[in-house]
Amino acid sequence: MSELIKHECGIAFIRLLKPLEYYRAKYGTSFYGINKMYLLMEKQHNRGQDGAGIAGIKLDTDPGMRYYDRVRSVAASPIKDIFARIYDEYTKIKDKNPDLLTDVNWLKKNSHFTGEVFLGHLRYGTFGDNSEHYLHPFIRHNNWKTRTLSVAGNFNLTNVDELFQNLIEIGQHPIETSDTVTVLEKIGHFLDEEVGRIYDENKTTHTKAEMTDVIIDQINIVDILQKSSKSWDGGYAMAGMIGHGDSFILRDPSGIRPAYWYQDDEVVVAASERPVIQTAFNLTADKIQEIKPGHALIVKKNGDVGHHQIL
Repeated sequence: MSELIKHECGIAFIRLLKPLEYYRAKYGTSFYGINKMYLLMEKQHNRGQDGAGIAGIKLDTDPGMRYYDRVRSVAASPIKDIFARIYDEYTKIKDKNPDLLTDVNWLKKNSHFTGEVFLGHLRYGTFGDNSEHYLHPFIRHNNWKTRTLSVAGNFNLTNVDELFQNLIEIGQHPIETSDTVTVLEKIGHFLDEEVGRIYDENKTTHTKAEMTDVIIDQINIVDILQKSSKSWDGGYAMAGMIGHGDSFILRDPSGIRPAYWYQDDEVVVAASERPVIQTAFNLTADKIQEIKPGHALIVKKNGDVGHHQIL
């Protein structure tokens, strides 16, 4: 088992289900989410020998406010480097005005990684360049939250050339041939189709300003994943976040890559290793579930959680 872990990347995911003030009041910190992400990633550090990255989403932000954060590192100790940079900002806030560290609303508007959704990745580079450019999470930016997509995964797809050619055949012009970019654009294509479908069906009954909420309410993540992954060949545990707050972790139908999850009334958590979740959240093994082969754990923006068969 140790040999298996040594040669695989790792993923970590957290979705906070309560208002941010809840965690500050109960746990005495405004940084509950990012603190738990550190534990999930550090306890999988054997998977991140060549780099690490983390992304975060803030729900229900006002227009003009940044809702997406990301930091990546290829330092000798990438996890420590990432979190040193994140926590350095909080230290500066404390030095300038310590009262702000208890104001979760101010922190959400003015500092990084103070939202509700977190996705981390640990890279074990079996091939290719280990520059920061190649580190997950990857982002597909868009001015519409519902079209902004990030992915991070532990995977080895054996038909990347075929998938790349499929993108060309539908009219895309990918700027890279890497497996991650190919997967990102594949999911992104069907995400765009789904958003476009909902828009067309509702444009006569809703204003453009109202349309984002309509799309968020109706978007079908199961359908997007089914269409995106039906031609994937290989092992994968693929995690993703959409800019408005929906998120997913999809596992290959043969169960080649591991993925586990836990849910209570406060959090939804997923990681590549069961013991990592146990330790980070002080749980017994029976509380943690395996994401079944061919299934996806899907967490909607409204907090609904489902374990759906995709393949």
